[in-house]
Amino acid sequence: MDDESPDELLFKDHNFSSDLLRQLNGLRQHRILTDVSICAGAWEVPCHRNVLASSSPYFRAMFCSNFRESSEAKVQLKGIDSPVLDWIVAYVYTGEVRIAADNVLALMEAASLLQYPRLFEACSSYLQSQLAPSNCLGMIRLSEILSCQTLKEKAREVALACFPEVATSTDLKELCALELRDYLGDDGLCGEEEKVFEALMAWVKHDLQARKRYMQELFQQVRLQYVHPAFFHHFIANDALLQSSPACQTILERARRQMFSLYGSSAPDCKPLWHVPPRSSYQDFLILLGGRKDNQQTTREVLLYSSQTGQWQSLAKLPIRLYKASAVTLHRSIYLLGGMTVSGGKSLVSHNVYVFSLKLNQWRLGEPMLVARYSHRSIAHKNFIFSIGGLGEGQELLSSMERYDSICNVWESMATMPVGVLHPAVAAKDQRLYLFGGEDIMQNPVRLIQVYHISRNTWFKMETRMIKNVCAPAVVLGQRIVIVGGYTRRILAYDPQTNKFAKCADMKDRKMHHGATVMGNKLYVTGGRRLTTDCNIEDSASFDCYDPESDTWTSQGQLPHKLFDHACLTLQCIPHMTTHS
Repeated sequence: MDDESPDELLFKDHNFSSDLLRQLNGLRQHRILTDVSICAGAWEVPCHRNVLASSSPYFRAMFCSNFRESSEAKVQLKGIDSPVLDWIVAYVYTGEVRIAADNVLALMEAASLLQYPRLFEACSSYLQSQLAPSNCLGMIRLSEILSCQTLKEKAREVALACFPEVATSTDLKELCALELRDYLGDDGLCGEEEKVFEALMAWVKHDLQARKRYMQELFQQVRLQYVHPAFFHHFIANDALLQSSPACQTILERARRQMFSLYGSSAPDCKPLWHVPPRSSYQDFLILLGGRKDNQQTTREVLLYSSQTGQWQSLAKLPIRLYKASAVTLHRSIYLLGGMTVSGGKSLVSHNVYVFSLKLNQWRLGEPMLVARYSHRSIAHKNFIFSIGGLGEGQELLSSMERYDSICNVWESMATMPVGVLHPAVAAKDQRLYLFGGEDIMQNPVRLIQVYHISRNTWFKMETRMIKNVCAPAVVLGQRIVIVGGYTRRILAYDPQTNKFAKCADMKDRKMHHGATVMGNKLYVTGGRRLTTDCNIEDSASFDCYDPESDTWTSQGQLPHKLFDHACLTLQCIPHMTTHS
């Protein structure tokens, strides 16, 4: 508040300064009281020294110091042409200037030279509004010439966010090696590693003789751990240019062993790849597919949940209704395996495999399994999918297991499990598959842990009184396998190294037929059926999160509808790939 005494009034004329500026501009235009002419070559613009000196530090230094120009009637401004001079003087006297594509660069240079920071930033804002994948790299160069940090930051944001489009531009091929390395190595680059590799190779081949010496340094910016193994196998591993570099060959061999060896990084002579996290542009999304919706018919719906927005979004529906199919994520795709369908009033057990691309929001038919099965379990490990047990075409209990090789696109039979069970909790950890509990054909709980050694193709079993789960999922959380409910509220964490169980905080309800997955080192549990205190069974739309750090549960709200017997998966992708109508 203004300090006022009771007998006085502080008058503020808010239009006075703008009126004064307008009057001064009128005096300038009629050459009244002007005392200096600013010149661009032969072009002269009469002005008032005091107005110019008040408008910028540049003119203040010129006219208020002992410079020669302080007393001259005409002052030449070098590097500025006559139209720009007119625009600048008009801006000084009116505070207005038209900024457009045909004058923005000249205005920006003049604003920088003559020290008009707000005009400079206005030009920068205009250029930022014109940014596109086709010009962002050029804008970065321009921003460096003009020392405009705000434009540089915004242009780089666009370049990183629109990497697939920028990668095909001529401007990218014109970057120097240092600039390209900085760009491809940026954690915020919003593109798949396959595209990073293609952009690198296109840059090298643009001037092969001069650029091939940078290949090793730039190849190290490709995060090979996150390249699709089929792409690595077909397009990277045997690339002639990479093979011509001994250093690149070494990187390739290490990557090949880590990707394709069933022994993992513990294999002989297999040093793990340098640890680099996935780029920050990738996010984890929760996917729900199929299941029984609101206790009605099996649904074809596929839902995506973003933990950042807290929103649910519908994706392309399943090609057909599938009862008790299984699903896994592998190489950022979803594989839906088997299940039962109804056709012409008949129930048919399927051996079909459907593959979903989130990038395309499309389903396609994959290589079918060897055995038709439903109520089975599937798990992904490295480049493989294992499909285990279930019920066959004659409703027989299956103890068979088959394995899909995603590189060769083939299924093969593997060793059968020791005891055929339905609805066990399944997880993969440290080169082994673990099957906990389940039920026999008479629906009696089986108190077993069945362990499959992947590289040896052998099984063994362990009896334990701790296990009594049925229709429960299992997830890997840190170094432990967590068995989530299964006609119980109990959460058990199993340590494969010590072969010991630890109890975690119980769920709110006794649950079965629910889904569970891990995102960001937290466990998310979706839907299912719950046993009430009076032993009634109710369908659930609950959506809960377990934090192992605090050993606590919190509600994440509700699913869009009640759901059970569904698949619950985590899929890692770039957010803009999920924006489907």
